[in-house]
Amino acid sequence: MKVLMVGDIVGSPGRRMFRQTVAKLRADGAVHVVVANAENAAAGNGITRELARELFDAGADVLTMGDHTWGQKDTDQAFAGEKRLVRPANFAPDCPGMGWTVIQSALGPLAVLNLVGRVFMPPVDCPFRVADAAFKTLPGGVPVIVDFHAEATSEKIALGLYLDGRVAAVAGSHTHVQTSDACVLPGGTGYITDVGMTGPTGGVIGRESAPVLRKFVTGMPSKFDVSKGLAVLEGVIFEIDGSTLKCLSAVSLRVREVKAAG
Repeated sequence: MKVLMVGDIVGSPGRRMFRQTVAKLRADGAVHVVVANAENAAAGNGITRELARELFDAGADVLTMGDHTWGQKDTDQAFAGEKRLVRPANFAPDCPGMGWTVIQSALGPLAVLNLVGRVFMPPVDCPFRVADAAFKTLPGGVPVIVDFHAEATSEKIALGLYLDGRVAAVAGSHTHVQTSDACVLPGGTGYITDVGMTGPTGGVIGRESAPVLRKFVTGMPSKFDVSKGLAVLEGVIFEIDGSTLKCLSAVSLRVREVKAAG
């Protein structure tokens, strides 16, 4: 089973690039399952029910979230009755939605667990302990992919090692900058510290550069609009052995848009 984990989808350029690239990858038989982080899908901040449906129609099997989960006023409605959309499992238990899901692919079942980090992030429950608790509920004999949405590279590396041999893969997200360390850990878990971003390459991690620079220089609040222009899709493809539940390979992916849409 080849599972594509797609880096944070940012705004309409990211959704456009996701739709175009995933359609081709599926047509070529390059991937069997697509998991995508969509916490920036709605103008760079959160997701709506309509946009979740758009991304599912574009080829996503599971959408994961992060610290911007509640960025839209009706985000809670997007989770209603939708098992393919998950939010971090270490959010408060009373939050809408679930922290993990199991889907049925053509090559068998796959579980996806979503966690968010605590270092340089808003306060949440411990991702390490919540992951341990999740294994008591997740079905046995099913490969597990973890999207760990975290800021600190050290925290992501630590969770990868902590879960090595217990899950099929751990993919870090959140920074919008792809790391060059895709690998299979000694225990058979695929790993990458950050899958990167799916969105516009101009500006600063998907946002228009002028207001970001203004904020850095003056310290004054600014509205960070999604950047325009050419986009990129970044992610990683994990090849998973369904019998051993181990990862056979982890290969990073970057597809650049060659011309502007329209």
